[in-house]
Amino acid sequence: MTTAALALNPFSLMMEPELVLQTMERSQQLRGLRRHKLRPLDKPLIPLTKEALAARAAFDAAIDAEDFEANADSYLLN
Repeated sequence: MTTAALALNPFSLMMEPELVLQTMERSQQLRGLRRHKLRPLDKPLIPLTKEALAARAAFDAAIDAEDFEANADSYLLN
């Protein structure tokens, strides 16, 4: 298989990490990407109120208290 064919085949690239790095270094598309800092999305943008936190806690408690095994028979197909 020629080098050009290897560079175009993603499965062969997975088997040869050196070739992947070389291909990435030669890629004009990767060089043309603009770089910018991404911020994590793990914090809510809108702060939660006490009522919202209480509602979430009540919902979680209701789910935890529910007996799923007892209700499983109604979901099973005969």
